[in-house]
Amino acid sequence: MEIRDIVFERQKSLAVVYKRITLDCGYKLDIVVEGKVILELKSVHKIELIHEARLLTYLKIADLKLGILINFNVSILKNGIKRIVNNL
Repeated sequence: MEIRDIVFERQKSLAVVYKRITLDCGYKLDIVVEGKVILELKSVHKIELIHEARLLTYLKIADLKLGILINFNVSILKNGIKRIVNNL
């Protein structure tokens, strides 16, 4: 992404705001691209529902619309990619 001049942040901290109180829950987003897309990187046997739910929670807290869940523990990478959307 650096080579292509795409703006991204690694390990971006995500705080939760509840009733005007900021809670640092220790959420860390793997990669945020252009401030619009969250990339959640995994290397697991199989993507589980909890992985999808976690990414959806991150999207809601960050007020973003699109997340990509990528599992690198597959023989063909395209089989390990899942698109998650928040209210599209």
